[in-house]
Amino acid sequence: MKIALAQLNYCIGDFGPNTKKIIEAAHKAKAEGTDLVVFSELSVCGYFPFDCLGFTDFINKCNQALDTIAAECSEIPLIVGAPVVAEEGEKRLFNAAVFMHQGRRQVFKKKRIGSHPLFDERDYFEPSPDDDQLLELGGLRLAVVVGDDLSNWGSDPILMENRIDELANLHPDVVVALAASVFDYTMPRYRCNTLRQTVLKHEFPLIMVNQVGAQTHLIFDGGSMAFANNGHVDTALPFFEEGVQIVDTENLVLHRTGDDRLVIPEKMSLIHDALVLGVRDYFHKMGFKEAIIGLSGGLDSALVTYIAAKALGAENVRVLLLPSQFSTDHSVTDAVALAEKLGVRYDTVAIKPVYDSFEAALQPFFEGRPFDVTEENLQARIRGVILMAFGNKFGNILLNTSNKSEASVGYGTLYGDMCGGLSVIGDVYKTEAYELARYINKEDEIIPWHTINKVPSAELRPDQKDSDSLPDYAILDGILFQYIEKSKSAEEIVSLGFDRATVERTLRMVNRNEFKRQQVAPILRVSPRAFGAERQVPVVARF
Repeated sequence: MKIALAQLNYCIGDFGPNTKKIIEAAHKAKAEGTDLVVFSELSVCGYFPFDCLGFTDFINKCNQALDTIAAECSEIPLIVGAPVVAEEGEKRLFNAAVFMHQGRRQVFKKKRIGSHPLFDERDYFEPSPDDDQLLELGGLRLAVVVGDDLSNWGSDPILMENRIDELANLHPDVVVALAASVFDYTMPRYRCNTLRQTVLKHEFPLIMVNQVGAQTHLIFDGGSMAFANNGHVDTALPFFEEGVQIVDTENLVLHRTGDDRLVIPEKMSLIHDALVLGVRDYFHKMGFKEAIIGLSGGLDSALVTYIAAKALGAENVRVLLLPSQFSTDHSVTDAVALAEKLGVRYDTVAIKPVYDSFEAALQPFFEGRPFDVTEENLQARIRGVILMAFGNKFGNILLNTSNKSEASVGYGTLYGDMCGGLSVIGDVYKTEAYELARYINKEDEIIPWHTINKVPSAELRPDQKDSDSLPDYAILDGILFQYIEKSKSAEEIVSLGFDRATVERTLRMVNRNEFKRQQVAPILRVSPRAFGAERQVPVVARF
């Protein structure tokens, strides 16, 4: 049997285009001789729709989409993902894989409805109450499962307990899995290894179709694959791209040897492609076209400008240089060099006249008080106001340039440099930002090397350096990783060799700046634990 893996990019609730994509992919695969086309989890409506699932109209449109696909693809056997109502008149929903062909429908309901920090499916779906069943097609017996049905249900990653253990008694010839696996830079390898363990345990060929594309802050990387029954990856689709590829099931039982067809890119390549896709889909799916960025001559704004130009095209990116009396000449020249290298439009708006007017207005009230963080934040907020004004006047969406290290410890100005409609690198630590810049420059100097190599500074007062306020980024990021990603206590982090005073100071900064993080734009998620996605901490707390 020839099975087509249809790895497509959907938009939540955009039923017309989603349905059209599915129909076109099905006909294209049929023309190439496929016997079955498989799409990803909740492909009809897009993943994950959250409270949209509570609207009757949303579910009705899902059903209408299924009917349209069934009518337009009557002669094409296919499996699509969709929410289905338990029974007529009931409100209970199942996350299901729906097989359709020549008027025949067979529904396979997800059994493991998991609780994930990104979304709790238990708020929306019921676990399958059905007895296990197979899809019989073309002389083969297919076990059809959805999403977390293939995750490890136990504590042993080697033994791999999951729904296939239950289906094994039915002796399927092939396992077909519909997935919507959320990306982080560890996930492609983890996903492959997890699926491989299941295959090796039962010696069933396995086909997994994953979603690709970004939905607000969540990114789906694709990487759909087909395993032979010896755990070898026989076929793999690209990461971060749409694609339809046909697998012959006969090739999945030949015990092929040699290298896997799946090549997992390095960490910085994955992060780069994920961020580009995240920006592109955010703009495309929201109906936005042009971005605006405050380009300071520093590393973070340089990265965001590059990513935006890559995602949207240089013609759709505009940057503002907003120098103050504290900006260095090399910051301006570095910013100009990058803008010209990328071919983006740039304009310069000096903020000193605006700053002087604010200072004059406030002087009667601030008289006798020294220059401090108040005046520093004033500069950042002036820049934010100017950027937002340009965005309003010309229809540009402001991209935020804060990195994860800054967001962690509150090293940013609320309503100033923390403004923006989307936080592009808010899940990228400063040390990772340096790695990403070097990755971008691996073949050509795109981001000026001077920008990468110079001492980082906010340039809000004379001779300011980030290290005046923060530990060295290599140390800071090491502590932050252990605290944020690993949830380790101060004592545990100190036991790893970090200085106690530095650890305690860092954790205090993280904890007291939660109020800032809960007011920022959506952050593109590329790590296993991103702010705004998984890490939910009360603003008012003394833990």
